[in-house]
Amino acid sequence: MLYAAASGGGAGGLTPILMIALLFVVMYFMMIRPQQKRRREAEQMQSALAPGDEVVTIGGLHGTVTAVEDETVLLEVAPGVQTRYARPAVARVIKRAEAPAAETITEEAEPVKE
Repeated sequence: MLYAAASGGGAGGLTPILMIALLFVVMYFMMIRPQQKRRREAEQMQSALAPGDEVVTIGGLHGTVTAVEDETVLLEVAPGVQTRYARPAVARVIKRAEAPAAETITEEAEPVKE
């Protein structure tokens, strides 16, 4: 008698499977997806490094990018002191180097004839 009551029906066995699947879906949207987005943004920031950018490394060292190579970045941490770091060691960019201002064409005034 107990056995017949415990087996219930076919829907009772499907509920735990649905709960586990729902748990995985929630974990994907709450944990995995945001982490992938942060990693993608970090890679994009590191690939856009250019000389003149002020950056902070993962160790907390502040410096200015002086040269960029394939896998490394040369930082000036003090006047005349340069150190080489791997690109992934750059945690964030504080200030981007200013791009050279575009030259504007100005018309010269004609001399006034008296």
